[in-house]
Amino acid sequence: MTTAGDIMHRGAQWIPAHETLDRAAQLMRELNVGALPISDENERLCGILTDRDIVVGCVALGHDPSRVTAGEMAKGTPRWIEADADIGDVLREMQTHRIRRLPVIDGKRLVGMISEADLARHLTEDQIATWAENVYARTTEG
Repeated sequence: MTTAGDIMHRGAQWIPAHETLDRAAQLMRELNVGALPISDENERLCGILTDRDIVVGCVALGHDPSRVTAGEMAKGTPRWIEADADIGDVLREMQTHRIRRLPVIDGKRLVGMISEADLARHLTEDQIATWAENVYARTTEG
């Protein structure tokens, strides 16, 4: 059985909710990633911050990224998967919630992230096509 822990990339790091977006962008550059899980003061997942969130949700609106925190950008219910979850559960979670990055937790500790690139390295072409169709499908709702 292939698990989330088998396909994730290790070394994921939290960005504390109180950190500013300019610091988040610096950390993304240092880690060469496009997304960071956001943690609350108890190191619990409270959201995910993407490079696009910083650009579209802050900079493009004329806000100063040195004055906006990661926590202010956290929206919705954060999703994650346990490290020992089967790959089928990973795909269902990502497809159901139409997400492209999924934090992996072991016990209450962040141990990695699963991204599109991780899926591409471990799934068949048919599995990737089905995943992409479900995650990127447009809804008919306005």
